[in-house]
Amino acid sequence: MKFKGEQNFQHENEQKKGVLIAYLGTPDSPDVLSVRRYLKEFLSDPRIIEVPKIIWWFVLNIFILNFRSFNSARLYKSIWTEGGSPLLVNCIKIKEKVQKSLPSNYQVALGMRYGNPSIKSALNELKEANCRDIEVITLFPHYSATTVGSIFDAVSTEIKSWRWVPSVKFLNSYHDNPLLIEILSKRIKKSFESQGKPDKLVFSYHSIPKKYFDSGDPYHCLCQKTSRLIAEKLSLDEKDYITAFQSRFGPSEWLKPYTSETMKSLPKEGIKSVQVVSPGFGVDNLETLQEIDIENKEYFEDAGGENFHYIPCLNDDDDHVEFLISLIAVSYTHLKLPKICTV
Repeated sequence: MKFKGEQNFQHENEQKKGVLIAYLGTPDSPDVLSVRRYLKEFLSDPRIIEVPKIIWWFVLNIFILNFRSFNSARLYKSIWTEGGSPLLVNCIKIKEKVQKSLPSNYQVALGMRYGNPSIKSALNELKEANCRDIEVITLFPHYSATTVGSIFDAVSTEIKSWRWVPSVKFLNSYHDNPLLIEILSKRIKKSFESQGKPDKLVFSYHSIPKKYFDSGDPYHCLCQKTSRLIAEKLSLDEKDYITAFQSRFGPSEWLKPYTSETMKSLPKEGIKSVQVVSPGFGVDNLETLQEIDIENKEYFEDAGGENFHYIPCLNDDDDHVEFLISLIAVSYTHLKLPKICTV
């Protein structure tokens, strides 16, 4: 194996500390070919689909990509902006704000697990900046093998080929961080004040196959804890909120209750107004902007619901950026913490 180094490396160069902000990813554009390329990378990840490789290659390339790419492209077009993918636009803003807030001996890079900019390119950006300590922070507050675990795989695959392997700190979950709970609670409370308190607050998280949970993935438990902590912060009774799971794929059983079925059933239970929040995503994406705010809104209203309101993700809000900086500051304690931090 040939290891990656630098030609004529200057050993006296100043070393920097690196921060890799990692997230899911997005197609380069909403056209069918770009979406197909993105879906192929995403659905070829063995962390996502645990099916024998040969069988899954046939199913994916012969059936799924030939049909799903067209529908997914249509959905991406419905949320695309003049600036591009909402996910990427917000992630770039977060990266720029974090970089601006850190000392000059820090380098911040943005990497997507699927699509561009890739985790590989982001890590090489940090290597070229002579970063020998790297903090990896994902925009997924909850660990799952399908998200954070997969990002860890991508980071490990790249750096194992480096001649000088850096020190790497990998934060795999911050679902119960008091600062995050405070920020999310404030966001929801503000929505209650502007929209009125709903009959039901719905916490909707991306789902995973139930067999992954049965095999030890802690994701379901972490999501439930986040919901409970926020509900306690807002002084909500159990009847005031529900935790549900979205984006089921394929015929097998996934984590329940399903968000789509919940939206169809709530009006029959006398629930006429709901507000939906997705604490499992740091940045809005296709699942929140289209699946929740369009598709599931229609399910709720078609079933007799009257008032549906989606509460956006934290995105590049200043309090979210300050929170992310506080996570970095825990690792590098000499940093001057932003005002929101109480470390």
